[in-house]
Amino acid sequence: MWDSVKAAAKNLGRKKLRSSLTILGITIGVASVILIGNIGQCGTQAVNAEVNSLGLGGLTISAGSQEGGEAGLTLEDLKTIRKTASVEEAAPVIMQNTKIGYRNEQMDALVWGIDTKASQVISLQVLYGRSISNGDVNTCANVCMVDQNFARAAYNRDNIVGKHISVLYNGIQENFEVVGVIKTGSGLLSNIIGDYIPNFVYVPYSTLQHTTGNNYFDQIAVRVEAGSDADEIGQTIVNTLARVNGGGEYVSNNLVKQKDGLLKLMDIVTLVLSAVGAISLLVASLSIMTVMLVSVNERTREIGIKKSIGAKRSTILLEFLLEAVLISIIGCGIGVIIGNGISYVGASLFGITLSLRLDVMGSAVLFSLLTGIIFGVYPAVKASAMRPVDALRQD
Repeated sequence: MWDSVKAAAKNLGRKKLRSSLTILGITIGVASVILIGNIGQCGTQAVNAEVNSLGLGGLTISAGSQEGGEAGLTLEDLKTIRKTASVEEAAPVIMQNTKIGYRNEQMDALVWGIDTKASQVISLQVLYGRSISNGDVNTCANVCMVDQNFARAAYNRDNIVGKHISVLYNGIQENFEVVGVIKTGSGLLSNIIGDYIPNFVYVPYSTLQHTTGNNYFDQIAVRVEAGSDADEIGQTIVNTLARVNGGGEYVSNNLVKQKDGLLKLMDIVTLVLSAVGAISLLVASLSIMTVMLVSVNERTREIGIKKSIGAKRSTILLEFLLEAVLISIIGCGIGVIIGNGISYVGASLFGITLSLRLDVMGSAVLFSLLTGIIFGVYPAVKASAMRPVDALRQD
């Protein structure tokens, strides 16, 4: 067996360029499959991180058209929701697209009007300073929290507590003191599409209501107890609000399902791209058969000589089959190193942690080895089936 392995390796070394090109095809195929799998993993992590950073882990309740009044939710609605069974916490949300000014510059932003419960519902992690307080809400204070990205873009540092920014909405400009800096979500998504995601500014909801003259909430974010049925709780809230308010249209949006939908979409995209990578790997494996058939034709006299001096058919078959397997093994090994190497470099550039996808690596290596063996069998059988007299007759 060991002699056959050495003979196979020696034969591959005779045609270095041809063997290298065949190995390169396998390498590219394996590296592609691994790289695509790792990209899918990074995408899933990014979606999870970004969605979790926005607090998409429960429900949002919003109001549609209301009889005899404006569409919106009130403080009484908030109290009703907080009393609902299986509701851990609820927080009012008002959102306003606006521009924020700093150091004679402006940028687009999304202002969130929130209360003190927001950090328990929409996953606000304060890095510096403090959150919005009850005193801020009660006095309609002009204070705000900003996200980490804005702090870096505006002042080239994370901690900008004590700085002042101007917020322009509905033609009204107000000055706000920064009292807290919030951790930005996924580093990957922020790096890739950061220019398209507005900066978030969090202010007391009462300040927004006072400035705009609108006393309603756009939504109420709800965090439900772990293990509870979010759809059922949402329907209960909708029915309760309609009953308490004597009618009206209310909508419950299950954000957990939206998150799951995004993750399933990532899985589908990864699967499709992996299939494309597998096809390239299959094509590369076909080249093994082509190369081995050429090798058989070139070594016909060698095969005849070996068989005439007593080489068994199984020995010839094993030698050629091992050549195909060696090409696959070498290509797989290099492909695994390159695929994971590129993945780790890319992950470090985007500031995310990447764990080895053993399932993807195993599948790519197994597929490559199997196809290498399958496409190496025919040339090996052809070589081993030659009659010595016919083989020696060849030039």
